[in-house]
Amino acid sequence: MHTDDYASLFKCLSEPVRLRILFLLLDRGELCVCDIVDTLGLSQSVVSRHLAYLRNNALLSTRREGVWIYYQIIKVSPFIDKLLALFYRSGTDSNSLQNDLKRFSTCASRSCN
Repeated sequence: MHTDDYASLFKCLSEPVRLRILFLLLDRGELCVCDIVDTLGLSQSVVSRHLAYLRNNALLSTRREGVWIYYQIIKVSPFIDKLLALFYRSGTDSNSLQNDLKRFSTCASRSCN
């Protein structure tokens, strides 16, 4: 990675909504956009914009199943993989990230229907 690559990565990670999305994906592996919308309590347009930003910065991959699009984190580089793993481990100390996981558990059963 070059200096510009690091700057782009950290700019991408500097948005709280994107961090919340990444934390959910790190915990669950793959999620439908509807699951993320319901869990975070944000509009689909806001969530989709942040997902597109993460995807355009080569952090996420997508797959389509019917009308739904599913997102997951992709392996980019050892540095990014370690950084995301550290972020995930430290998320156990974050009340807001843990609350997102709790909300996911209650929302997931009614999403994408």
